[in-house]
Amino acid sequence: MSDTPQGAGDRLVRIGAIVFFVGAVATLVTVAPLFLGTEPFPTAAYLVSMLMGAGFAIAAAGVLRSIAVQRRQARQATR
Repeated sequence: MSDTPQGAGDRLVRIGAIVFFVGAVATLVTVAPLFLGTEPFPTAAYLVSMLMGAGFAIAAAGVLRSIAVQRRQARQATR
């Protein structure tokens, strides 16, 4: 483990990356039958694919939160 302290949005970025990865795998799984010529998956599988966008949004929120905290700290340091 590293000695660097956890930033404000680090946990959100990690959670977003995991959710994005789950959505990416689901997308690959749901697109595979189209190329293999097999029966398509049910609608629920396509809904899980939408986690890709949700994960991206969660990670972006973490980055924005980290930026806001750093800007606040920089503003306080200049006073």
